[in-house]
Amino acid sequence: MKPSKKLPLFIITGASGVGKSTTCKLLFQDETDYIVMESDLLWNDIYNTPEDNYHAYRELWLRVCANISQIGKPIVLCGCAIPKQFEGCKARSLFTDIYYIALVCEDEQLERRMRIGRGVTDENWVKSSIEFNCWLKENANQTRPNITLLDNSVLTPEESAEIADRWILKKIKSY
Repeated sequence: MKPSKKLPLFIITGASGVGKSTTCKLLFQDETDYIVMESDLLWNDIYNTPEDNYHAYRELWLRVCANISQIGKPIVLCGCAIPKQFEGCKARSLFTDIYYIALVCEDEQLERRMRIGRGVTDENWVKSSIEFNCWLKENANQTRPNITLLDNSVLTPEESAEIADRWILKKIKSY
């Protein structure tokens, strides 16, 4: 069955350890105007295809989100992604717009969050997270569509969630 209602989709992205899951958990607990989904929910190693930008995984999530949004509420999908991974998908046509917001923070803080907060000892994981965090800060205005940055370096998780919620609701109200 092909979805008939087209709504916007919201992507909350950012590097591992930046606070995406915590922000989305807070949004999930408190929000009634949209549905929050964590993209790791469906992860399976068969989707680990960086050579094609995880194309099958992005298509799957777009179809899932489009079908759930048929109840009349937009979806907020939380996970590590960039616009070109979704914008070229066939299922992209199931949404009016896709809006992207990335949580970022100072590199030293991200490293502390990963090592101390999450207990990450894998040097490659820490390095790749810091590199993606830098990439987002340097390229957010060059992606199509642009990525809105939310620097949570000095924010509490609750403050980050509140800012993200206001950003989402403002976009929803424009429909």
